[in-house]
Amino acid sequence: MTERRIVRIAMNGVTGRMGYRQHLVRSLLALREQGGLDLGDGTTLWPEPVLVGRREHVLKAMADQHGLTEWSTELDAVLADPSIDIYFDAQVTSARAEAIEKAIAAGKHIYTEKPTATGLAGALGLARLAREAGVKHGVVQDKLFLPGLLKLRRLIDGGFFGRILSVRGEFGYWVFEGDWQSAQRPSWNYRREDGGGIVVDMFPHWEYVLHELFGRVTSVTAHTATHIPRRWDEHGEPYTATADDAAYGIFQLEGGAVAQINSSWAVRVNRDELVEFQVDGTEGSAVAGLRNCRVQHRGSTPKPVWNPDLPATESFRSQWQEVPDNDVFDNGFKAQWELFLRHVVLDEPYRWDLLAGARGVQLAELGLRSCAEGRRLDVPEIVL
Repeated sequence: MTERRIVRIAMNGVTGRMGYRQHLVRSLLALREQGGLDLGDGTTLWPEPVLVGRREHVLKAMADQHGLTEWSTELDAVLADPSIDIYFDAQVTSARAEAIEKAIAAGKHIYTEKPTATGLAGALGLARLAREAGVKHGVVQDKLFLPGLLKLRRLIDGGFFGRILSVRGEFGYWVFEGDWQSAQRPSWNYRREDGGGIVVDMFPHWEYVLHELFGRVTSVTAHTATHIPRRWDEHGEPYTATADDAAYGIFQLEGGAVAQINSSWAVRVNRDELVEFQVDGTEGSAVAGLRNCRVQHRGSTPKPVWNPDLPATESFRSQWQEVPDNDVFDNGFKAQWELFLRHVVLDEPYRWDLLAGARGVQLAELGLRSCAEGRRLDVPEIVL
């Protein structure tokens, strides 16, 4: 007979888009819909979310919609409850560190969105506090679990590329200003004083993608821009955009490869997916997006000749081969939640911790400083 083990999770910030859609609905509620997480020892782990936020009526409506019974606007009271096992944070960045500190002090295991703090000192402080308290801790690094990047990982592990030379990434889409069409992102994303900016949002992602797949980032050169200086908020009121909405970065990687990644909320998409990475190696190349991955091996690489006087006669895209799934890919957020829950309950290894999160904050901080000072900056290794 299967034994059900309940794990109670305080979920702070689930009224936001990411916290609600990806973490509550597509991760923990999806786990409940499948009957819980099978631990493989006759035990099923059953996540019990406790919704936390500032807007009582929204929390109540959300709980009623999904058949949940517990919600609160009092974080301190929730953290004082000894039955709460895990604290999860998907708040705005500026509110995150203080709440995580409280949760660590209350002895809760920590799982959080990124960036973990507004600066490296704060991010390292959280990692130290968690280590000293002996609580388990994890940071969302969802892009590692996307089908496209899992296929890319498979190619790397199989030696497909030979020596990797370069990585080129393109991320972004046009976020409407909010006047004649509503914006797809919240207005605080475009106010630096509220923790906004594409560097602090996306450089932590690029740090773990590069670190995990290609090598540690050893230096960064970045240029940022605020291409759209005036936007309109959720109430239709105009405001001045004080945060960067585009960033152009060059990252030197351990081992010699170079990565170039453009990130922009002021670009119109002319590619197959909203993010794509092209990896070029001595033996082959690949282009990976969120779901798909295409390759071109050395043996099937054509020999283009530059001649601007004649129209191109080759269909360059048709010369690439699609990488098959060869697996069933679950939602990336859900997959990482499952690993973290197993880490908490079974003490299985888990490397995406608050120190990994601090590396992302460090890269964002150095990226902004690189732009401000107009120079390349080394990225030192950080240790606790």
